[in-house]
Amino acid sequence: MKTTLSWLKSHLVTEAPLSALVDRLTMLGHEVESMEDRAASLKGFVVARVVSAEPHPNADRLRVCRVDAGKGEVQVVCGAPNARTGMKGVFGPVGVTIPKTGTPLQESTIRGVASRGMLMSAAELALGEDHSGIIELPADAPVGASYASLVGLDDPVLDIKVTPNRADCLGVRGIARDLAAAGMGRLSPLDTTPIEGRFRSPIAIHIEDRKACPLFLGRHIRGLKNGPSPRWLREKLEAIGLRPISALVDITNFLTFDVNRPLHVFDAGKVTGDLTVRFARRGEKLLALNGREYELDPEITAIADDVGVQSLGGVIGGEPTACTETTTEVFVEAALFDPIRTAATGRRLEIISDARYRFERGVDPAFVGPGLEIATRLILELCGGEASEVVVAGAAPDWQREYLLRPERLAGLGGLHVPPAESRAILETLGCTISEAAAEHGGSLRVEPPSWRGDIEGEADLVEEVLRVKGYDEIPAVPLPRETVISRPAIDARRRRAELVRRTLASRGLTEAVTFSFISSRVAELFGGGKPELRLVNPISAELDAMRPSALPGLVEAARHNADRGFPDAALFELGPAYRDDTPEGQLTVAAGLRAGRLGPRDWRQPPGEPDLYDAKADALAALAAMGAPVDNIQTADDPPPWFHPGRAGALRLGPSLLAHFGELHPDVLDAFEVKGPVAAFEVFLDAVPLPRAGRGKPPLKLSVFQPVERDFAFIVDRDLPAETLLRAARSVDRKLVSEIRLFDVYEGKGLPDGKKSLAISVVLQPQEATLTDSEIDAFSKRLVVAVEKATGGTLRS
Repeated sequence: MKTTLSWLKSHLVTEAPLSALVDRLTMLGHEVESMEDRAASLKGFVVARVVSAEPHPNADRLRVCRVDAGKGEVQVVCGAPNARTGMKGVFGPVGVTIPKTGTPLQESTIRGVASRGMLMSAAELALGEDHSGIIELPADAPVGASYASLVGLDDPVLDIKVTPNRADCLGVRGIARDLAAAGMGRLSPLDTTPIEGRFRSPIAIHIEDRKACPLFLGRHIRGLKNGPSPRWLREKLEAIGLRPISALVDITNFLTFDVNRPLHVFDAGKVTGDLTVRFARRGEKLLALNGREYELDPEITAIADDVGVQSLGGVIGGEPTACTETTTEVFVEAALFDPIRTAATGRRLEIISDARYRFERGVDPAFVGPGLEIATRLILELCGGEASEVVVAGAAPDWQREYLLRPERLAGLGGLHVPPAESRAILETLGCTISEAAAEHGGSLRVEPPSWRGDIEGEADLVEEVLRVKGYDEIPAVPLPRETVISRPAIDARRRRAELVRRTLASRGLTEAVTFSFISSRVAELFGGGKPELRLVNPISAELDAMRPSALPGLVEAARHNADRGFPDAALFELGPAYRDDTPEGQLTVAAGLRAGRLGPRDWRQPPGEPDLYDAKADALAALAAMGAPVDNIQTADDPPPWFHPGRAGALRLGPSLLAHFGELHPDVLDAFEVKGPVAAFEVFLDAVPLPRAGRGKPPLKLSVFQPVERDFAFIVDRDLPAETLLRAARSVDRKLVSEIRLFDVYEGKGLPDGKKSLAISVVLQPQEATLTDSEIDAFSKRLVVAVEKATGGTLRS
């Protein structure tokens, strides 16, 4: 939101300096992002009169001018064709910096004649592209006066950051109102006196859907003459970066920024019949004011006449009914449009306009009529003509609401006690209507917010308003009570576990990625999501309209993105949320990862392999081990979700709790992402792993001075028996003595009965108190064989 200081002072009567206004705006919640001093680059340039302009003795196209800039005459050599005796222009003395080039102006000799300054063109002052001649000033311009002051460029421009909830401050008057409430001046009265209509408007208004457009006011003005805007209006618009077009268009732009009232003017001579606010029909098109043609659909609010759509409600007008220099009659539109539908229309058609920006945030529902009266008055003053009676369709929505403000809530919510009388005064200056509450409420105030403050929705908002105007710097700094002299850990156990998982996965060669929590509903359905409950009502993009049910889609998309750019080998992981409707809280914290392409560097001795389910399982188990999960007790199941490859994936469980999925992704999923497989992936559910009990953390590492013993065992078991069953049985034998058990061979074929296989395990025994004897080792071996044979029904292979 941009404004000049003088524009702000047209609404705020104040003697406060600019620095004080800027500081107060910041404390009110309106950060001033920049202050542009447009006069700084024009310092030193003054009004001068050309006393004489004689031909140059040595050049046909140059003139030798005698220039009076208020401090005596100066000789200047000038090549402008319009330099002549008696004119007034802009003079730059020796020593000033030329704005366009940034170089200092020096005395020079041109074709043998000294030149001690320069008569400036608009291009040289960086005020435009015109370099065909020097700037010509009015005859009454005072000689020696600052050029910047003369043309109003000494007016600072403020760029104010307005938060999304303060739509009322998207107009200069809203900013001035806040400053007045903060004691920085007095708000100037606004003339909204109704203009008496001289005739009945020949154009009527009809509304088919009151939800899309609850209120539409219009007025026909005839007999006007459209032309360039007056200087004061052009300067205001140019100061905030808008290009003046014509008086009619400039008036609507001015009121949009001045009083936050978007308007539109139709050339009434180009309108056929009445105007109807309706939904667009499929196949209709509109050539908009930005020169682009848009194809419309039934979700768009359109304003149409008997010929077709002439404008998009709250977004942009149409070229067929645009005002030009030949316009002699107009129909002025002042309406209310549904914020959600306006935002959706602008986003769907990719149209960004000042009107859309305001309507989608909400405009003052009670200011439609006054805004139309102000626009009518300006049009009559600048363009002439006569106005019709106001045409009304619909009605303003019921915006009145009332909240109770209890005095103690200011200290309770805001930390500052403000007397009720002072609270009342602040709220009244903000436009609220105040009445005393009943006696049983103990001095509470009944507050009705003004129509322009749609963001005030409860007592907490009223507390914020009082403290905002009172000053947040008035809130005393009070230390929080300490429950103990010992500092609490900055990171709790869950966050510490997540950090351990992050470091573990990184140490295994995976690179951390951060992807969107929003994905397309089409992709979400591939991963078990896409339910209506997890669809976004107002997505930032049509391709990001659903909450992700898994972190894998973003990683697969990242792998595809890299592969398309010549980096097919990917090893990625992410820690973040996933959203599912089958969990109590609807959100899970997951650690997901994938491997794609080649594993390891290229080597002539051993070709790099492709990722498979064992790589994904190893990553998942490493993450679980880092969290302190009892890895030896974790069971492997063959029930992965459908986005994994059947027969090449599995699940990790601890009792009934699902801890992780792992395996190769389903070919259909890879086809949907256009990714070349195989891709091995895993997803660990961090919240499913129970936290260790208090005081039972990870035991310290115990080192033994005694020699470990390693023994191998091979068992013949049924072909369908999971290796996990055998390993679990072996681990149950003397856990204190066994330091490691791992499967190192699986064999099927010659020498074994049909339907059987051989599983070979390696067992490492680590004594802590004494070296193991042969008899102790044999006794352990017998116990292990008995336990395995009992659990598996197998036999020791000889």
